[in-house]
Amino acid sequence: MQTLPILEIPILLASQSPRRSQLLLEVGFNVQVVEANYEEIVDPNLDVHLVAEKLAVEKANAYQGILDSHQVLCTADTIVLTGDLQILGKPKDILDAKAMLRKLSGTQHKVITGVCLRSGDKLISFSDTAIVTLTSMSDIEIDYYIDKFMPLDKAGAYGIQEWIGHCKISAINGSYLTIMGLPVHLIYENLGLHFLKRI
Repeated sequence: MQTLPILEIPILLASQSPRRSQLLLEVGFNVQVVEANYEEIVDPNLDVHLVAEKLAVEKANAYQGILDSHQVLCTADTIVLTGDLQILGKPKDILDAKAMLRKLSGTQHKVITGVCLRSGDKLISFSDTAIVTLTSMSDIEIDYYIDKFMPLDKAGAYGIQEWIGHCKISAINGSYLTIMGLPVHLIYENLGLHFLKRI
């Protein structure tokens, strides 16, 4: 079966998100999940629109493994940015998740995913932004969603591929996959531009 040269690049994904690995696998990439121990610390002086990309770069730099000449390490970070520029990462607990969803209910917000691609001799980073309009949610709806889906591993306390995405998102301006946590179209593009061996 014919394949695409870009898809032959071995990807080391330093992320514990099953959604990110599944997205890359669905495209056809050869993906291996690896660990990069890193404590996320947000620089309060950094422009909030740059936070996700900066965290992705720091995750890549924290990786201690050895990359051979063909492998590319991929790291990513996703944040939700409210209309008043408050960063919502992963909720600390259920109460925090409820507070986040109450804040997002009936508003428009940004989802920014930063990505870093690193080989043995090259590092590039980029980010993508999508704008999401969330209709109003009652406390009963918020409780139902959190109880059923336990979104404590998701920025902003929701996953677009779940109930909220099906029932409460009325508009999206940008990439659906960026909201899921990985702008695959930009990864594919940048792998071709920067990491595909030219003959």
